[in-house]
Amino acid sequence: SLCRLHAGALGFIVLMVISFVIVLRKEKRKTREFYRKNGGPILEKAKIIKLFKKEELKPILKSSNFIGKGGFGEVYKGHLTNELVAVKKPISGSVLEIEQFANEVIIQSQVIHKNIVRLIGCCLEVDIPMLVYEFLSKGSLEDILHGDNKVPISLDLRLRIAAESADGLSYMHSKTTTKILHGDVKPANILLDDKFTPKISDFGISRLIQRDKEHTHSVIGDRSYMDPIYLQTGLLTEKSDVYSFGVVILELISRKKATYSDNNSLVKNFLQADKKGTKATEYFDKEITETRDLDLLDRLAEIAVECLSLDVDQRPTMTEVAERLLKLSRSRG
Repeated sequence: SLCRLHAGALGFIVLMVISFVIVLRKEKRKTREFYRKNGGPILEKAKIIKLFKKEELKPILKSSNFIGKGGFGEVYKGHLTNELVAVKKPISGSVLEIEQFANEVIIQSQVIHKNIVRLIGCCLEVDIPMLVYEFLSKGSLEDILHGDNKVPISLDLRLRIAAESADGLSYMHSKTTTKILHGDVKPANILLDDKFTPKISDFGISRLIQRDKEHTHSVIGDRSYMDPIYLQTGLLTEKSDVYSFGVVILELISRKKATYSDNNSLVKNFLQADKKGTKATEYFDKEITETRDLDLLDRLAEIAVECLSLDVDQRPTMTEVAERLLKLSRSRG
């Protein structure tokens, strides 16, 4: 009977081991399936970005590392191979988001520019893939313009932020193999590093435009910055980004927030001043309104108003905007 007991115990252990192996295999198979479904083999061939294992990201996805929520999901901050990174973890998983994901990875891996947030890699071994970006310490332009810890920002710095952000967008529109539209240009999507160098982030809507299709089924983005023509037609073009960037310039020179709910008085005030042929001096941020700088502020307001034209063809291209802003910035020496 002792032998029977031993045999029973042994049998139980063997059964446990077999169950464990089966569970492990199932897990591995699941991981492999997710990896394949999320485009692993394609991205592997492309050799464009790092593919992280879920175990590597696990320590970062703790509530103590949570830094915010964006249109794409939750964002966590942590260290990976000695680099500070931001991990974006999508929340819900519709088929559309899986398509968006592959689109986003392919788009962003083509984009290497000092004014665009760098995509370091992704993790495909989970149901909904995660993205790993460089971490930017100063937060967003929205934070420094309108956040709780507002700091003084000189006109020169504002001009540099505008010029370099425009340069990043211009690169997306005209220097990449496929034209990339951003679709959600606003201060919250312009991040800043420790030297206040701006970097465009969150290519929100560009994920929803299958390449070669410019119509989106539903209008997505922040209405306070949205091109009214895009709102009417559902047709997203590079001139939609130009309009939104015009609103960003107005926020930089006024330090007032554009809000769709109050009939967008910020945009209205500047457009009305232009229509009447009067100067927009009263709307400039008092902190930067020095007599010797008024001419520069007028020229910035002028560029913004051109970007906001309701005649799409009258709007400058992002490249023209960037060139004009960089020229103004250089003239300040």
